[in-house]
Amino acid sequence: MIERLNRWLGEDPFRLPRAFFIAASWLLLLSLLFPYWRMTLQAPQYPGGLRVDIYVTHLAGDVNEVDNLNHYIGMKKLHEAAQVERFLAPLAIGAAALLGEALAFTRRRWMAVMALPAMLFPIIFLADMYYWLYRYGHDLDPNAPLRLPPFTPPLIGTGVVGQFRTVAELQVGFWMALAASIMIAIGLHFRRAVRTAMERHQSLRIGPLTLVPGEARA
Repeated sequence: MIERLNRWLGEDPFRLPRAFFIAASWLLLLSLLFPYWRMTLQAPQYPGGLRVDIYVTHLAGDVNEVDNLNHYIGMKKLHEAAQVERFLAPLAIGAAALLGEALAFTRRRWMAVMALPAMLFPIIFLADMYYWLYRYGHDLDPNAPLRLPPFTPPLIGTGVVGQFRTVAELQVGFWMALAASIMIAIGLHFRRAVRTAMERHQSLRIGPLTLVPGEARA
């Protein structure tokens, strides 16, 4: 098995980084199907808690119930947040995945910039989530039945809002996007290592795998 794999890699040493790029692109696309973030509200009157799942394209869970509760503290409805982001997310993820796929079939050094959208997407998601959490907790209706001081719901971890305990957790969609980002970084590392080994006419091994035999040329 190892010998067969080494022969396969020997035919084209760039096959390993290419595999990372392609797998990462599909993983990022599949993340659209799963929630990225979850908020759970816990209180004595709700033994099972109220849960809202955030996908990059929509909201799911106990959205109406949470909106009804938020009304008492003057918070806007949840679906009003990040409307532009939810509209653009499928296009952005699709474009990032296509760029990652294209990166698998080019060896030009400067084309590595095509990896940036997919690599940065998890960070952009977290930054945008924090922005909306901050905005919603600080832009409260002053005429609401209950007056609370401005606050920021937690992005990750637990917090307290009035009589509710909030639990914020990253979900499988985010971890898939993060894994895709890491896989692209690994692919870039291996691609650079393969190119350097071939330019210097050196072998490159990873454990039992031979990515570049000593006689390979760039």
